[in-house]
Amino acid sequence: MTVPKTSICGALAITLLALPCLAQPAEDAEDAQFAALRADAKKSFEEGVAPFVKTYCAHCHGQNRQKGGINFQPALNNPGNADSAKRWKQALAAVKTHDMPPEDQEKQPTDEERQKFPDWIAKIKYLSAKDPGSFVIRRLTKTEYANTLHDLLGVDPAIARDLPDEVIGAGYLNTLSPLQSELYLAIANEALDRVLAPEDAPPTRLQERLFGNPPEPGADPRAAARHVATGLARTAYRRPPSAAELDVLMDVFDLARENKLSYGASLRLMLKAVLVSPQFLFITPADDATSDDGIVPLDDHQLASRLSYLLWSTMPDPELAALADRGTLHEPEILKAQVNRLLEDDRSRALFDGFGAQWLGLENLEDKTFDPVRFPQMTPEIRSAMIDEARLFFGSIVRENRNVVTFVDGDYTFLNETLATLYGMEESVTGPEMRRVKLQNANRGGILAMPGILATTSFPGRTSPVKRGVWVLEQVLGEHVPPPPPNVPALEKQDRKTIENLTLRQRTELHLTDAVCANCHRILDPIGFGLENFDAIGRWREQDDAGGTIDAAGELPGGKHFTSPAELKAIIAGRAGDLARNLTQKLLSYTLCRQLEGYDEIVVDQLMKTMAGDGYRMRTLITEIVASYPFTHRRIQEQTAPSPHEK
Repeated sequence: MTVPKTSICGALAITLLALPCLAQPAEDAEDAQFAALRADAKKSFEEGVAPFVKTYCAHCHGQNRQKGGINFQPALNNPGNADSAKRWKQALAAVKTHDMPPEDQEKQPTDEERQKFPDWIAKIKYLSAKDPGSFVIRRLTKTEYANTLHDLLGVDPAIARDLPDEVIGAGYLNTLSPLQSELYLAIANEALDRVLAPEDAPPTRLQERLFGNPPEPGADPRAAARHVATGLARTAYRRPPSAAELDVLMDVFDLARENKLSYGASLRLMLKAVLVSPQFLFITPADDATSDDGIVPLDDHQLASRLSYLLWSTMPDPELAALADRGTLHEPEILKAQVNRLLEDDRSRALFDGFGAQWLGLENLEDKTFDPVRFPQMTPEIRSAMIDEARLFFGSIVRENRNVVTFVDGDYTFLNETLATLYGMEESVTGPEMRRVKLQNANRGGILAMPGILATTSFPGRTSPVKRGVWVLEQVLGEHVPPPPPNVPALEKQDRKTIENLTLRQRTELHLTDAVCANCHRILDPIGFGLENFDAIGRWREQDDAGGTIDAAGELPGGKHFTSPAELKAIIAGRAGDLARNLTQKLLSYTLCRQLEGYDEIVVDQLMKTMAGDGYRMRTLITEIVASYPFTHRRIQEQTAPSPHEK
């Protein structure tokens, strides 16, 4: 008998409406140490930040006038919340580069005030209450979904190839469009067709594992089905299902039976409902947690999922699941041991594919356009090798628990014959397999001199000192570079007569003649010039595209001089604290699936102290993030940051 399509879709729709909602949090209690820090921050804000902003910024960026759409008044009223934190970062960057106040403004801060401003801003985070931040109920990424289907049903991850890729920068989406719902349903149908036997055929091993044996004659098929549903949901939802969730699945089973489907076909429909349910497609917490202060620890099943998807981009394996069922995963030594176990597994390459590639800006390299006449070498094979080089280098730093500064000053890399041509090492590296190679040239090594990253930070037909400088400042050192002002012409649109005899460096330095551009370019351009010996795809050169001799010399703030990429790398490697803090912030933000705010910055300070005591080691960073307060706790109610003026 044909099953009414509308009835089944209606039953499946029930599961799509079962996504639990986040509840709202109250203010957390403060311990004595935190209260003292908050009192100091309050004093610093009232005596330092507020007078500075009111004197030098509010005239153009206040309630009455909001130049550039920036208004500091809400941040002055409530300095500790997330929106205010963005304003303080903007203010700090502008003051640091002397962009603000503008030079034509009569009132200018003294040198002493400019020097103190960063310290004042740094204390504002203590005006936030202790809080793990919003707990993001997020949809599995395309990769996570594909890996989870593979681990659950044994299907090829390529089955999810038709799902749209995530838009980098859009964050982790928590909604499903009608098109996505249809795609998930189609993928579920295809997966079940692959792994389940036809109606009258002998069951497959997977089918026996999923559904068990059919009930004996005279037994209650519904009771047997509920037992099956419990096992399916426990595995697919990555936690024990609630009674209400099981009831939804049994509604699907009952609907199938009412439409004269066999017991096996009814279980198949129930499994399909599991595969399109939000509990499977989203990483969801149990909804029975309560707390007087609105904050609760993650239960061990949530912890297992958060850890597994962070390091493997897939569901917890049997060992993690068993520890969660026993309620022991959260114990510090057990949790640390599991982090190390997962990192030792080859599946931990997912940390690079999810975090590392995005951090380094390599996620779009395979599709990046290059001038085919000037750079015919940029074939799919060499692009793939570029990404593999970065992946293997990242993995070695994690696996060997190296100092994170190795990302900058590492003296080894991973090459195959194709990629070795860019290094001029094709005679010593032959064959298609990637292998570890010791580098003798100090200008090479580390992410700053890695061809894939040098290519990512170039234009299709030439290098870009500006893009490379911005990349180093933002991605490596964690500094905020203000966006360029409008109406600044690209180098290609500069007056031809003015630039016809100039090198790329000289053309770029024309920005310094514009007062609006000069402050930022004085900081970022020297870094880019220091990497100009590498062309747009990372090959070494002595002359630029116009035939001019490369001048890689420069000076960074603080009087640090360099004349080569090797010397530039050494200067940046010398800023171990800045490099480690930036990586800590980026990895913590990735881990929590949200921007850092308020109390998160205090957590970063704590992580930095631990890391500094252990030589800024990468595996230590990962382990400490997993053990951190925002990773192991969640907010179940909305929380309002207190005003510094509250008594």
